[in-house]
Amino acid sequence: MNLVAIVGRPNVGKSTLFNRIIGERDAIVEEVSGVTRDRHYGKGEWCGVSFILIDTGGIVPQSDDVFEKAIREQAMLAIEEANSIIFVCDGRDGITPIDRDIASVLRSSQKSVILVVNKCDNVKQDGQMYEFHELGLGEPFAISAMNGRSTGDFLDAVIAPLDHDEPQEDNRLKIAMVGRPNVGKSSITNALLGKERAIVTPIAGTTRDAIDSTLKFYGEEIILIDTAGLRRRSHITENIEMYSTMRTARAIERCDVAVVVLDAERGLESQDKRIIGDVVDARKGVVIAVNKWDLVEKETNTALNLTKKIHEELKTYDYIPIIFISARSKQRLTNLVEMAIEIQKRRSTRISTSKLNDLFLEEIRATPPPSVRGHDMRINYVTQVKVSPPVFAFFCNHPEELAVSYKRFLERALRRHVDLSGVPVSFLFKRKNVKWEPDGKK
Repeated sequence: MNLVAIVGRPNVGKSTLFNRIIGERDAIVEEVSGVTRDRHYGKGEWCGVSFILIDTGGIVPQSDDVFEKAIREQAMLAIEEANSIIFVCDGRDGITPIDRDIASVLRSSQKSVILVVNKCDNVKQDGQMYEFHELGLGEPFAISAMNGRSTGDFLDAVIAPLDHDEPQEDNRLKIAMVGRPNVGKSSITNALLGKERAIVTPIAGTTRDAIDSTLKFYGEEIILIDTAGLRRRSHITENIEMYSTMRTARAIERCDVAVVVLDAERGLESQDKRIIGDVVDARKGVVIAVNKWDLVEKETNTALNLTKKIHEELKTYDYIPIIFISARSKQRLTNLVEMAIEIQKRRSTRISTSKLNDLFLEEIRATPPPSVRGHDMRINYVTQVKVSPPVFAFFCNHPEELAVSYKRFLERALRRHVDLSGVPVSFLFKRKNVKWEPDGKK
């Protein structure tokens, strides 16, 4: 998967540009330097070329020595991992010493660097970009991330070095082990493989890269992707962990099913919720594996009570199955793989249009959508338009006015009638004014 990194000093508009490219307001944008704390990921596409976009935090110096080291570490990490690098500067401020230091490192690389002079909101302000030729990074692009001005031209340059070919199809199931550091992801991988494929130590963050291994499971080949642990930026003391999170984002993008590993002794934490959210946003199959279950003192219904607690905290993700395992004793590891296989089967299943409409039209008749501004809301029919991940299209008279709460009702109705355990789904709502008939006539 192509990877594009946005780098630059604080408050030059990196997060605004990130939001502009991915087409949604995802990263937090404020007029205060240093707001971006976590590395932010999104999936971008331009002219049919897809890529993972990384919004990096601006470098905030605390002393000259720390400042220079931080600049070089951040830039080198982006250079090493990214296929294309967007270097953002502020046209209103002109070239600053920080810009020169970052440019010096980028010039020494062999990577494609696209120099962007942001905050050029009109033609008159384009003159601000000329002094940036001094940085020696080629022709700068004068843009406005805020209003989208001239972003198309520079995106052509961004995708030029990327892989434009569709990847060769690999039908083998790909399972990614993701989660916080030191929850036992590598231990699970090693236990399944029966060998020390990944280094395992009690030190959090031992695994730096995403490591692929081939598991033979009842004659079928399965790809296991062991990833570096994810940690909040405030807990990161080594920039190398930022490199690891890049690899983890790419692993989630490549996998079919992600196993989110929890520590049984610590339970579900806020960072676990964020990781689960990342997997669901990527529309990958997901299962929660509570590892180190052998270390927990158990009473009657211990597993059942913890399952209920996790589902209560996850709320809208209560369709995610939970399994209690032990990498050390290999307890239920086979069940974990079988569960991932079943989840992928469900992701790949196509439901017939007639079955979907029999299901939904009955639910809709019993609980019709609420009227909005005097409009009588009608859903005419539904069909599945995609598998892996499953996408369902609803045709209705006023799709833009359908309440979010009713969309959630439709998802719950689908899950009541169809086993989609561990499978995130997507709904599309399109305009349709004619009534659907079971025999296909309109």
